[in-house]
Order: sequence, then C-alpha cells, then structure tokens
Amino acid sequence: MSEPIITFSKVNKWYGNSFHVLRDIDLTVTRGERIVICGPSGSGKSTLIRCINGLEEHQEGSIVVDGTEISDDIRAIEKVRREVGMVFQQFNLFPHLTVLENLTLAPMWVGKTPKAEAEKRAMLQLERVKIAEQAHKYPLQLSGGQQQRVAIARALCLTPKVMLFDEPTSALDPEMIKEVLDVMIELANQGITMICVTHEMGFAKAVADRVIFMDQGQIVEQNKPHEFFNNPQSERTRDFLSKILGH
Repeated sequence: MSEPIITFSKVNKWYGNSFHVLRDIDLTVTRGERIVICGPSGSGKSTLIRCINGLEEHQEGSIVVDGTEISDDIRAIEKVRREVGMVFQQFNLFPHLTVLENLTLAPMWVGKTPKAEAEKRAMLQLERVKIAEQAHKYPLQLSGGQQQRVAIARALCLTPKVMLFDEPTSALDPEMIKEVLDVMIELANQGITMICVTHEMGFAKAVADRVIFMDQGQIVEQNKPHEFFNNPQSERTRDFLSKILGH
C-alpha cells in the first residue's frame, strides 16, 4: 500500500447542539487513490469532504492532510488549501472576469506567480479540460458544462495533490454531464488523488478504486466498485442502489 495522504480518525461534527452530521468517521485515503462517496441527501457526504480543506469545522477527532492536521491554526488551513483543489456544484466563477482571468487570479494573488507564467499555466489547464478556445470569453457566455470544466481547470492551476468534487454534475443538464465526467475520467487516469461525491454510478464504476456509501453521518459500507455494486453487504446500501440504479 502507498502512504496515506488523508486520514480521518474518529471525526465527529454537529450543527448546533442537535444535528450530528458526522459520526465517528474513520477513513484513510492513500496517494493517487480515487474514491467516490455516495449516499442519500443529508447523509454527510458534502460535509465530510468540506472538512478536508477546512471549509467546515469538525468538533471531535482529527483530520490530517499530507502531514498537516486541520486545526484552528489558519496557517495550517492555508497550507492544506494550497494542496487541495475543490470543485463545487455551482461553478463559483467570477462573472465579471474572463475565463483566463478566473484561472490566473489565485496563482497571482495567493501564489505570487508572475502574470505571464500564470497565464501560460492557465492555458495548459484549459487545454487539459478541452476549452482553451474559450479563454477570453466570460463565464455566462459558456454552457454549464463548459463553466464546470473551467472550474476544474481553475482548481488544477494551483497544482493540487488532491482534488475534491462535490456533486460536480448535479447542476448540469443531462447532455452536459458526460463532457464533465469525461474530463474527470481523464484526470483520474493521470494519477491525481480524487474524492468525488456524486450520484453518477457509471463514473464510479469507471474510475473509482473504492466506493463509499454514507447514511446518517456514518460510513455504512465501502468496497471496490465491482463488489460494491454486485454484492452490497448492507441492507441500507442495497436499498439505496435499488433506488438509484432502478433494480
């Protein structure tokens, strides 16, 4: 086994005093591993991955990302955020900036990269997601699928060690989903560590090393895709798969 890049140990999180959103999460992700997290709405999937880069705080347990523990220390969180790219449901692009400007903003401000170098890197990433020709357009001139590919390219501009995807296709029209998943499949084949919250089970079968099923804040089941889909162990997993796969 290669070394772990992310480790959750007995992580608990509450919203307010009553809603226990993550319950005793133990999870180890190794370098280069591709994980798909699925489960019903409200099961804690998005919260789990948002804890990895400190967008959500956990109250108990520890989360270590590439040797840095996520804590109240702002420097630790900033270090982790430089190494962890994130793509959200909504594309979160700045509408008043061109595609290229959206991609160079963080490297220039956060990474202090000179403009020419930032633009060169940005164009490389736009080529990687197959929309280099849209560099000088504004986000609202693009389709949803193109905007999401810009968001992926933007996350890649900081050369992250880990990519997190939070339901990256759920806001897209069906015909645009495939173009985004194709880009993600290509990235997965390049060896980057990926954790993806998604209902796209075809994607899980195609790229995941491991599928994790969450329900009510817990990891109920995890396995290699073939075993997970063909031989689910838990009643809750079987119930979920029958609803989502329709059998």
